[in-house]
Amino acid sequence: MNGSHQNEDADSAFAFEGNWQDFARIALPNLLLTIVTLGVYRFWATTRERRYLWSRTRFVDENLEWAGTGMELFIGFVMVFVLFGIPYFGLSFVAQALVARGYESLGIALSAVAALAIFYLLGVARFRALRYRLSRTRWRGIRGGSNSNGFLFGLSYMWKTALGWLPLGLLLPWSMTSLWNERWNQMSFGPFAFEADARSGNVFARFLLFYLSPLVFFIGGMVMAAMGMLAGYGIGGEGGAQIGGIIGMVGLILIFYLGLGLIAVAFYAKYYREVVGATRWRDLGFRFEASSLDWVKLLLGDALLVVLTFGIGFVFLSYRHWKFFVTHLDAHGEILLDELTQSQTRTARHGEGLLDAFDMGAI
Repeated sequence: MNGSHQNEDADSAFAFEGNWQDFARIALPNLLLTIVTLGVYRFWATTRERRYLWSRTRFVDENLEWAGTGMELFIGFVMVFVLFGIPYFGLSFVAQALVARGYESLGIALSAVAALAIFYLLGVARFRALRYRLSRTRWRGIRGGSNSNGFLFGLSYMWKTALGWLPLGLLLPWSMTSLWNERWNQMSFGPFAFEADARSGNVFARFLLFYLSPLVFFIGGMVMAAMGMLAGYGIGGEGGAQIGGIIGMVGLILIFYLGLGLIAVAFYAKYYREVVGATRWRDLGFRFEASSLDWVKLLLGDALLVVLTFGIGFVFLSYRHWKFFVTHLDAHGEILLDELTQSQTRTARHGEGLLDAFDMGAI
């Protein structure tokens, strides 16, 4: 199609047109087949789910298409197991044997090498998973991808994550935003590259609230425990003081975990609004408008769904999360349709082996 498309703020550029009843006809048979095949079918189950979710997702005026296959995911997993899994377990076994025979230093050194290798591969997994998913996503017949293999990103992931934790974790917002920028700046879709310029300063205040909250909760908990003991003593003497203290400590634990969880959700809500809002595709910018309350509703809904269905509802989480992501994602700017051509990036031949091995998400 020639011409251009201007996205107006009043209309969302993204829309999800699926429903859970249709998804259930895919997810429930997938669950049964995965159980019967002792987990082998899950690669094909993932593909069936993605084909449905992508096909029900509209961007501007056309729905997406998933072009990946279950065999790609299976081969990717097997390759990771053979090339990395077996050597890792072998190295770990040798390290334990050396320690048992009195060569503690050499055994510890080998264990450290194995741990560093896994740390490095986590970064490679994040990069290659995103590259693979973009390369298998079609919109108007156009795909995405990257010419980078992700090996250098794995090194960046190691040193930036380590640097983020070193000063008592205070540089984690910088590490997270910097890695987001580096990964997306090496991706493209069609002829246009993505550009990401997220700033850690825009999320640091929310992170600092999360960072300092344990100290605040501890001091508040001590005050609550003391007040509970005093109130209990006034009602029932020393026995009442003990009961009041126990009630205060239970209250402290509940407030600590619930409060810390809510603050963590608030941080991640702000983080995703920042990084998505700082990402562009040519003249098109993006917004992720989910509030902290939206995230809380999603997570509570996930927990209730899994608990009330005795675990069966777990198969619907991918549907809920994809719908949540698409529903709150928007775009603004102009798409020049007559400039869209097919991507010239290399297409990954195998699936998300590293991603699947480490059970990590691409976004």
